[in-house]
Amino acid sequence: MSATVIDPAATTAEPTRRHGGMRARRVFGDVASHIFLAVLAVIWLIPVVWVAAESFNVNPNPYTTTFFPTGYTFDNYVKLFTDTQVMNFGMMFLRTLLIAIAVCAISVFFVLSVSYCMSRLRFRFRKPFMNGALILGMFPGIMSVVAIYFILKAMGLTSSSSGTVAALIVVYAGGSGAAFYVMKGFMDTIPFSLDEAATLDGCTRWQVFTRIILPITKPMIVYQAIVGFMTPWLDFVLAKAICRTQDNYTVSLGLWQMLQMEYIGDWFARFAAGAVCVSVPIAILFVLMQRFYQSSMSGAVKG
Repeated sequence: MSATVIDPAATTAEPTRRHGGMRARRVFGDVASHIFLAVLAVIWLIPVVWVAAESFNVNPNPYTTTFFPTGYTFDNYVKLFTDTQVMNFGMMFLRTLLIAIAVCAISVFFVLSVSYCMSRLRFRFRKPFMNGALILGMFPGIMSVVAIYFILKAMGLTSSSSGTVAALIVVYAGGSGAAFYVMKGFMDTIPFSLDEAATLDGCTRWQVFTRIILPITKPMIVYQAIVGFMTPWLDFVLAKAICRTQDNYTVSLGLWQMLQMEYIGDWFARFAAGAVCVSVPIAILFVLMQRFYQSSMSGAVKG
């Protein structure tokens, strides 16, 4: 009876070939993914670069001539904020900035307060409230625009510039507390043992909230601050329903007005400059708060 001879080289060659094939497929997949993402990035950047280039166009009506500017000037930005005879974009910018800052601060406080109560406290009607907020959140906010306008009109908040500012702040910030589910989900991941340890050390609920919960939830506070700022800064539908005259317009309505038939011939380049200016506060806010994204829990729990 003859013994079977096994070639060691053959036993090691097969895993090597299999490993080489898997590595080749992995490299091919990585290269294809990077090429696909690069193409998407170029497609995404083309309109951004075009708007930025058009904002420096020497021709105020470039959309009927060439795709890219033939000459560059900074006058579009200067005229955008100095030419107030037709449209006071500078006042629109300041008005919207005031509204966005106020709504950002109020919405962060509301969302943090409601999220803390829903996550850490137990009381009657807690679940019905959460279910009701979830159901109401399924309906688009545009459904309530008409009702909101008539309520504000009855209160006299749609006839003056200051009243319109107050109306927009109330509307944008009033319903922000119902959008607590994301913040609550983050707070649910924080161990209750931290609250218990702080309570044993003599902390009140307010001290637990300010000294334990808030430092841990810094990344979510950044998220909520950016969302709270961008909502009034970029909104068009609700602002169009409440702001009835050009004296009360926000930046989104001002940019929309520049594209109307009677303005687009002289204001198209300034529209591009305004679009660039609108993106600046969002970029500044993101840069200032970016360092809080990597915040994590610190401290220890006493045994």
